[in-house]
Amino acid sequence: MSQSHTDYTSRFAIDPAAAAAMGTDELRHNFHIDGLFQPGRISLTYTHYDRMIVGGAVPTGAPLPLEAIKPTGTKNFLDRRELIAVNIGGAGVIKAGGQSFELQARDMLYLGMGTNDVSFASEDKDVPAKFYLLSAPAHQAWPSRLIRIGDAKRLDLGSKNTCNERSIFQFIHAEGVKTCQLVVGMTQLAPGSIWNTMPCHVHDRRMEAYLYFDLAETARVFHFMGEPDETRHLVMRNEEAVLSPGWSIHSGAGTSNYAFIWAMAGDNVDYTDVDPVTMGDLR
Repeated sequence: MSQSHTDYTSRFAIDPAAAAAMGTDELRHNFHIDGLFQPGRISLTYTHYDRMIVGGAVPTGAPLPLEAIKPTGTKNFLDRRELIAVNIGGAGVIKAGGQSFELQARDMLYLGMGTNDVSFASEDKDVPAKFYLLSAPAHQAWPSRLIRIGDAKRLDLGSKNTCNERSIFQFIHAEGVKTCQLVVGMTQLAPGSIWNTMPCHVHDRRMEAYLYFDLAETARVFHFMGEPDETRHLVMRNEEAVLSPGWSIHSGAGTSNYAFIWAMAGDNVDYTDVDPVTMGDLR
């Protein structure tokens, strides 16, 4: 039997009252995810928030196969799941279901339920691809689709005056690629802008995960979470992720501009279906 190149951990769902009583270490243990991008490994976090799996794959030698893990309870990883991979590293190749897809930095690949024989490779092991992986349960097999960053739906929002000038790239939206429940996009903040998702919101119908990247080694993002009247924060480094339950706000301010990938799973795929939080309700 060949040696596995996959590691996984699990995160149980936390209710808002329990989160409000947590200190820094407990909050980080339950909501913060680091170590996603390990050379030559696939690292996965299985969450009990809408059964979302968040992970990373960094192929540095032979292609890394997408292997089933015990929590999915299936022979193959995608037997009852869909998956999105976003490349934030060097050029890479994903093979899936007999097809081969070449991904440059910030390109995204959607793989539908039932896709087998999935593997990840880098074109140059010295500048490896870094595939950010997101997977949720699926009820229907939609076709696999490659979406290049230039083909994503782009929205330019915010202003310098409010320090939130940004470009939103919607990979998955109502007029585009069909999914069962995954909704994924990327936001790039302009130089001089540091705030994301403020004014903030919640959406009890869906959980969300953020991956912060394009941060200098000494830069940080202060990610805000919790119920609107009971907020907390986590300090995020480059290429770290954070889980956001449906009851929690999700917003951040950086020591410089940055990019982040946002991903949701839950009861609908309506990007605009949120419950706004006024500035006066925040504490």
